[in-house]
Amino acid sequence: MVKERARILVVGGGYVGMYTALRLQRRLKRELRQGEVDITVVAPDPYMTYQPFLPEAAAGSISPRHVVVPLRRVLDRCHVVIGEVTSVEHAKRTAEVATLATAEERKGATFLEYDELVLAPGSIARTLPIPGLAEHGIGFKTVEEAIGLRNHVIEQMDIASSTRDPAIRDAALTFVFVGGGYAGVEALGELEDMARYASRYYHNVQPEDMKWILVEATDRILPEVGPELGRYTVTELRRRNIQVLLNTRLESCVDRVAALSDGQRFPTRTLVWTAGVKPHPLVAATDLPRTPHGRLKCTAELTIDGVDHAWAAGDAAAVPDVTAAEPGTETAPNAQHAVRQARVLGDNIVHALRDEPLDTYAHKYVGSVASLGFHKGVAQVYGRRLKGYPAWFMHRVYHLSRVPTFNRKARVLAEWTLSGLFKREIVSLGSLEHPRAEFELAAGGKPPHSPSDDSNGSS
Repeated sequence: MVKERARILVVGGGYVGMYTALRLQRRLKRELRQGEVDITVVAPDPYMTYQPFLPEAAAGSISPRHVVVPLRRVLDRCHVVIGEVTSVEHAKRTAEVATLATAEERKGATFLEYDELVLAPGSIARTLPIPGLAEHGIGFKTVEEAIGLRNHVIEQMDIASSTRDPAIRDAALTFVFVGGGYAGVEALGELEDMARYASRYYHNVQPEDMKWILVEATDRILPEVGPELGRYTVTELRRRNIQVLLNTRLESCVDRVAALSDGQRFPTRTLVWTAGVKPHPLVAATDLPRTPHGRLKCTAELTIDGVDHAWAAGDAAAVPDVTAAEPGTETAPNAQHAVRQARVLGDNIVHALRDEPLDTYAHKYVGSVASLGFHKGVAQVYGRRLKGYPAWFMHRVYHLSRVPTFNRKARVLAEWTLSGLFKREIVSLGSLEHPRAEFELAAGGKPPHSPSDDSNGSS
């Protein structure tokens, strides 16, 4: 029995938000049925994105709709509100919410009252004040960005195939990725593999005509898999004629020219920025305690330190790592911790409602897996290092086991099976991003939007 009727507000529909709400609706079935508990989930999108599958979605191995999980279907006992929480005043137990209808109603933001708060807004791309980055950079954090990047790469090959200007051709076939973490390395590996395959259908574009460049500010890539596998990854990428530039920074991309700290300059129409993340801006718009790095200050029980009835986990939360040898260590902001933290967080809210002792989050890092393209990968799991096909296979098995719902597992497995039996799709559907262009031309004479004219180059 819960102590009294409890209104639980979950902010965010990512790993922590969705899995916490899912845990709560499973543990509190009777209370939800009897009206003793109410769970509201506020998320900017009506789905949760399984981000480890974004590189494969960009490469065309998985359909975009299969890397997302519909929140309304999964959280059928919760109230799902599509909108943005813009501020939280926990002292008054209120959250300001801007929904899709807010602008239409012209009544300003609405306010939600709650008894228990789960703050899991996640993170956004960490950008730097680099000239030209905002105008020409492409992110790789959402399914829309992944599919847009796929369309863009294929369109650049179309441009290179049809132009007679060597400068335009060279810029179209130069692809620069900034950031040597998971997102950057996996996106580059999968897209290079896809473009190499697609080039066989172009009479005048060869794999060696394309320049793929990875820029990393530190002296190593993929630090999560360890130094040995990081060095192996560099060697493997260079064997594929991918330039890996370590201890190098992007200093400018004005006029679509990537100027690097080592003096090199690359005219390019494709600059992908994957150089880290930072806590969501909502964290700063609350009256809750934060660390010097801007993350929510949490306890090992996933409560917000020094505050009652407030909980947090995931990228925006600084959670102590009780398994670490060095005091003060925090858990890494990754999916492995987020999913497991959500389970403990959901259980602890139930414990708090029932006046039971709280659990401590303690999880030793199992390892890391990364795909470098079709049949290529690296993995370090339980201290064992794998390379090539075994690592790629483990990458697929691990993430297939982790993607939510049996429905999604079955669909992803079916697509992988079909991709092994048939050829890849190499069609660009960039016009999907501007579906009214053709009708606008017919109705008013306005020329259809040309992806190649996009100021940010992201098609």
